[in-house]
Amino acid sequence: VVETACFSAGSVLLLGPSGTGKELLARLIHTLDRRAAKRDLVILDCTTIAPELSGSEFFGHKRGAFTGAVAARDGAFALAHGGTLFLDEVGELPPPLQAQLLRVIQEGQYTRVGGITWYGTAFRLICATNRDLPREVEQGRFRADLYYRLNVAPLRIPPLRERGDDVLLLFRHFGALAAERHGLP
Repeated sequence: VVETACFSAGSVLLLGPSGTGKELLARLIHTLDRRAAKRDLVILDCTTIAPELSGSEFFGHKRGAFTGAVAARDGAFALAHGGTLFLDEVGELPPPLQAQLLRVIQEGQYTRVGGITWYGTAFRLICATNRDLPREVEQGRFRADLYYRLNVAPLRIPPLRERGDDVLLLFRHFGALAAERHGLP
C-alpha cells in the first residue's frame, strides 16, 4: 500500500470482502500520495447512487437540467480535480455508467448534465469492490476495458479470518477508541 501510494500515480483497485477496511486504505493512499498540490479526497459509494441521479452525482448538472435542478452543482469529477476520487463498490455500477466513467478516465473530460461545455479533470482514482470483477467481465456484467483501466495496481485485502494475528491488535485499537469516546479508562 505504501509503495503504491508513494511511488505510483496509477489507478488502484482494492479487492476484498465487506468490512476489511477498503475505505481506510483509500484514505491512507490519499494521505501518503506525494503530489505537490494535492487536493481533497472525494468518496462516492456506488451502491447508494439512484439511477436517475447518477449523471448528476458523477458529472454535476446545470441549473434547469431537470426538474428540481434549481442551481448548478459540481459532481464528483469536478470535486476530485487535483485530488483523489474513491469509488466504493465500483462493481455495482450499471453498464451505461461504466461506459461514461471509462470515457472520463480515458479522455480526462466530462460535461455536466444539461450542458454543452467540456471540462477537464485530473484525479487519482481508487476503486474498491467485494465482487470478483474478472468473473463479472466474463459474464458480461462489467466492461473489460474499464476493468483493465482500474486494475493498474490491484491490492487484495484479506478477510479477518485470514489475519488471525491481527485480531488482538484490532480488539485493543477499537477498545481504546470506545473507551476514549465514553470517557472510560
